[in-house]
Amino acid sequence: MNQYKEITPEELNKSVFQMIGNEWMLITAKKDGKANTMTASWGGLGVMWGKNVCFAFVRPQRYTREFIDASDSFTLTFFDEKYKKELGYLGKVSGRDEDKITKSGLTLSECDGAPSFEEAKTVMVCKKLYAGSYRPEDFVDKSIIDECYKAGDFHRVYVGEITKIYTR
Repeated sequence: MNQYKEITPEELNKSVFQMIGNEWMLITAKKDGKANTMTASWGGLGVMWGKNVCFAFVRPQRYTREFIDASDSFTLTFFDEKYKKELGYLGKVSGRDEDKITKSGLTLSECDGAPSFEEAKTVMVCKKLYAGSYRPEDFVDKSIIDECYKAGDFHRVYVGEITKIYTR
């Protein structure tokens, strides 16, 4: 983390829509001393309960979900465009089937005790505050169920307090 500087959430001066929706991010957590990660392009940042928070969404079949559920913290990491291929790979392959982190070529490291990647341009360390799953009866716009949840695999939402942000 020597090449990083810590910033406050208020100093983050990049579009969240660009960061999450276009550049994507990795959601990473540890369980029993092992890390797992997944690529995500759905999420958000904001203020809730008087805290700076992130919103991360994970489907039930994702292996990373087991790691987030077992941990008190997780990281969101953002990368330069040149790592798009690696992020695509990490989003398609399951850590259940192979050591996808090693095969991706990215370098796993730690940031304040939470798993991260040396190649990341921005790292957000998040303390898990809330976890809950979407329920079909709660959707006001029922067309979203047909468009996004044909298999009934409703996302689990995690709200994490952003405790640190590091950037290059």
